[in-house]
Amino acid sequence: MSAIQPIIFSTAVGTALALFAFGCGESSDAPTPPKPAERAPAPPPAQPPDPANTLDTPSDEIALVEADAKAGEADYQVYCASCHGGAGAGDGPVAQALNPKPARHDDGAYMNPLTDDYLFKVIKFGGASVGKSPMMAPLGSSLSDQRIHNVIAFIRTLADPPYQP
Repeated sequence: MSAIQPIIFSTAVGTALALFAFGCGESSDAPTPPKPAERAPAPPPAQPPDPANTLDTPSDEIALVEADAKAGEADYQVYCASCHGGAGAGDGPVAQALNPKPARHDDGAYMNPLTDDYLFKVIKFGGASVGKSPMMAPLGSSLSDQRIHNVIAFIRTLADPPYQP
């Protein structure tokens, strides 16, 4: 035997004795670990909100909300102008890449017949909520109902011919 073999042998024996003495297995005094809890069934997948039932403001009250077109203009420039253009001509910098093209908010013949309730749903829940392009993102998580009303009030100022409530 070489000089290293007895060292390895004695190290192995010493390790085995230490494990035996200090117990590497279960001890009769040690508490039994709890069994893992059974998994609860997964919750059902979340369903998209039904726009007709999730308005903070009931539909028949939407037109009665006091709105501030000036405040709406600021939000319009932040959230809408990149697609619809700063003046609502559908010519924002992103519009060139979109198909279908964004609505022209300055087109009174198109915009004036649309109800405030309809515009509210489009802005809050996105275009897909009213059968329009899903490229129109829902802004309800970014804008409060009041701010959406303000944006609608501003949009109404863009129409030519002018919007007549």
